[in-house]
Amino acid sequence: MRTLKIAGICGSLRKDSYNKKLLQAAADLLPEGMELLMVGFDTIPLYNEDLDTPNAIPPEIVTAFRTALADADGLLIVSPEYNYSIPGGLKNALDWASRGKESPLKGKPVSLMGATPGAWGTVRMQLAFLPFFRLFDMKLVMQPEILVAQVHTKFDEKGNFTDEMAKKFIRQNLENLKNQIKSLE
Repeated sequence: MRTLKIAGICGSLRKDSYNKKLLQAAADLLPEGMELLMVGFDTIPLYNEDLDTPNAIPPEIVTAFRTALADADGLLIVSPEYNYSIPGGLKNALDWASRGKESPLKGKPVSLMGATPGAWGTVRMQLAFLPFFRLFDMKLVMQPEILVAQVHTKFDEKGNFTDEMAKKFIRQNLENLKNQIKSLE
C-alpha cells in the first residue's frame, strides 16, 4: 500500500501560531499510511494577472507552491479566522494555485480545521471557504468539523496538544480524508 501525501498548510504566518501548533498536532495524529508535508506561502507575492498569462513566467515560489499541491493526494488546511473570513495571505496563495486549466486544486480532497482563543472556533472562516471549495469541486471532509475554541487552554507548557476529545475528532477527520482520497483512486 502506498503512502498518501498530504500537503499541510497553515493559514497563519505568526511564528508561535496556535494553528501551526494544531497542524503539527494533526500531523502526529495521522492514520497509518499517510504523511504530512508542510507547504508554506509566506513569500508568495500578491496575485497579479500580468504575471499569470500564457507568455509570462510566474514567480518561482508560486510554481513551487502549485507543484507541492499537485503532488499531494490531499490537503489539510489549518487556519485562524481573520475578520470573519479567510486570512488574506492564505487566500492570496490559493488564488495563485486556483488559476488555469491545470489548477492543482481541482477535485482535490481537503480537510479544514481551525483554532482560536475565542469561543466560535473559526466557524465563519470555515463557512467562507465553502464557495471556494465548491467552485473547484474540492472534496471537503465535512465530518467531524474541527473548530478548536479557547485554544490557548489546549496546549501544555511544552507545546503538546492536550484536548483528548479534539484529538479523537481530528483522528476521525483525518481517517475520513484518507477514505475520501482512496475512494477517488
